[in-house]
Amino acid sequence: MKAPIESPITYPMRLNRHMYLEKICSRREADRLIENGLVFVNGKKAKMGQKINKSDKVTLDKTIEQKQAKKMYVMFNKPVGVVSHNPQLGEKSADEYLQHLPVKVSPLGRLDKASHGLMLFSNDGTIVDKLLNPKYDHEKEYTVMVDKRIDKVFLQKMEQGVDIEGYTTKPATISKIDPRRFRLILTEGKKHQIRRMCAALGYQVVDLKRTRVQNIRLGNMKPGAYKEITGLDLLDFLKSINH
Repeated sequence: MKAPIESPITYPMRLNRHMYLEKICSRREADRLIENGLVFVNGKKAKMGQKINKSDKVTLDKTIEQKQAKKMYVMFNKPVGVVSHNPQLGEKSADEYLQHLPVKVSPLGRLDKASHGLMLFSNDGTIVDKLLNPKYDHEKEYTVMVDKRIDKVFLQKMEQGVDIEGYTTKPATISKIDPRRFRLILTEGKKHQIRRMCAALGYQVVDLKRTRVQNIRLGNMKPGAYKEITGLDLLDFLKSINH
């Protein structure tokens, strides 16, 4: 399935697309709200398929506005071949799996197309820097398979820090799983960092899976599945990144 190609942002525009671009909700959710008479344009009930101008004022029923104000945190198991954001022609984006959520959420960090595993999404912009800035030492755990047997020198260098194009990575925690696989815990996230670290030491990554971010674990979630983070897991997660 090819990812949808967005047309230029020009007005008049369909109301459901405007609501999506304004991060109010997904297009499908917009249609549902419009159909139920919960969306207003310039104070009048909106109609399905309606087009609006940029100057038009779009509002929601008060009960929906209260619901939309809710902060949502979601975990998603990204499959191999899916991009984290900004799909190009023919690519599938992680956003496509999350279209049925009641609010529009954005990725908290990225996972490259060839990798798979845990991604977090939220509409809470206040936690982005706290989660992603390496100065806060927040943990991300991965299982990695490489193209040949790993030895003590490889493990030591990965743990101590690797020079990747003039930048030395922060110390990491590593443990060997089998001759070609290891578990790695990082507290930073440079672009393609693990692949570049391995390449600098003469290894190529065959498989890379993120299994944990802080206390949020992927577990046995199926590829392409997602679920809301709630309860004690959410409390512990927010506490850990706001300490």
